Amino acid sequence: MNKVLKPDYLGHRKRIKAKYKRGGIREWLDYEVLELALSFTISRKNTKPIAKELLSRFKTINGVLDVDRKELEKVCGVSEHTALFLNFLKDISVIYLEKELYKKDLLSSPDVVYDYLKASLKGSTDEEFKAMFLNSRNQLLAVETIQKGTVNKSVVYPRKIVERALQNHATGVIIAHNHPGESLKPSEDDCKITKAMKEALKTVDIVLLDHIIIGGNGYFSFKENSIEI
Repeated sequence: MNKVLKPDYLGHRKRIKAKYKRGGIREWLDYEVLELALSFTISRKNTKPIAKELLSRFKTINGVLDVDRKELEKVCGVSEHTALFLNFLKDISVIYLEKELYKKDLLSSPDVVYDYLKASLKGSTDEEFKAMFLNSRNQLLAVETIQKGTVNKSVVYPRKIVERALQNHATGVIIAHNHPGESLKPSEDDCKITKAMKEALKTVDIVLLDHIIIGGNGYFSFKENSIEI
């Protein structure tokens, strides 16, 4: 009687999951992390070459998670289902970081703010404008996306943010947006909107605490760079 041979990748999947159970993914190579993630949505293929191809195209795990679903689907072996799963992993990480914000004095813990904003805004192909509403103890009350895409910033943003700040009973506001072109240098419009926002909030006794720009792998803080706001 002939013995039916199981595909090699089945044994490998079992080993890599056992490795994760023993010690997590610390010190794993990037392709190993992706290989395990892909195994949850790709049932009958060796996921290692797919993981390596994703890294070849998008360079890092961050690059894979940041990229648009349609770009992921161009990689051989990545279905719509798998691309959605990878996008979902990114969204979970953003939610996790957002929840951490509510536990902190945000002015004393700026790194958690930058980490959240980088995860939330990096990789977007459209400009996105967010506002974080704080109470008198610098604790987060709410974080909201105010606008996506290009609009007349000087008219729309101040009105919307003042309205939302009042509804959230905020005493301070941090505004942030991304530069899809990856430059971190504030534009003339960025400086104008910061001034307009500060003046609009001042009329209702609310303080503009910072304006943060996300681009490339970093950020630019008006406050950190001692630009008057």
